[in-house]
Amino acid sequence: MNSFIKMLAVLAAVILCAAVFRCAEESGALQVYSQTGSSGTEVEEIQRVLKERGLFTGEITGYYGEQTRQAVTKFQKQQGLKQTGAADEATLKRLGITIGTVPEATDANIRLLARMISAEGRGESYVGQVAIGAVICNRIEHPSFPDTLAGVIYQNGAFSALNDGQFNEPVADSAYSAARDALAGWDPTGGAIYYYNPAKTSDPFIYSRPVISVIGDHRFCS
Repeated sequence: MNSFIKMLAVLAAVILCAAVFRCAEESGALQVYSQTGSSGTEVEEIQRVLKERGLFTGEITGYYGEQTRQAVTKFQKQQGLKQTGAADEATLKRLGITIGTVPEATDANIRLLARMISAEGRGESYVGQVAIGAVICNRIEHPSFPDTLAGVIYQNGAFSALNDGQFNEPVADSAYSAARDALAGWDPTGGAIYYYNPAKTSDPFIYSRPVISVIGDHRFCS
């Protein structure tokens, strides 16, 4: 009798977990990384994998259009996943596309992140400096970007400070503390993966990104 009760308890727990997962999925709580309108290296990788599987026949452009959405939907159907046409975490895992993790706050990582924070956030408040570090950390965890700290920072064209000489300027003392806080998980932006100063750019792409917070001179976007 005891073994039967235990079996019923396990079964009930499994059903409950499945229900919770299903509710989260239906409510949109599951993280979606790429979807219609997205662009970048993650989309290129999605297209490449789907092309290898014979599900995507277009050119690998890095833009998530209707043809990519249809191919993802076909893949999700094959895999028994919810057919949303958007690349959520479960879909990316089945495609074999990994998601990076924020590195430990080693001296080397703190120095590198602090240098970028100082270069990009010169004149910003302390919270504004942490916010810049948080964006870099968020990019590491997002499949659209490289999955290492150095990869994100040195990604071609990602940060103007690498081109205008600011990256090689002396590092502000506050930037080291801001780097530690960002690596420890403080994110004043609310999950942003982009930021810009509207007084210094007119790039149509960055203006197309949804703004989720404003800190100092920077707008932080998803």
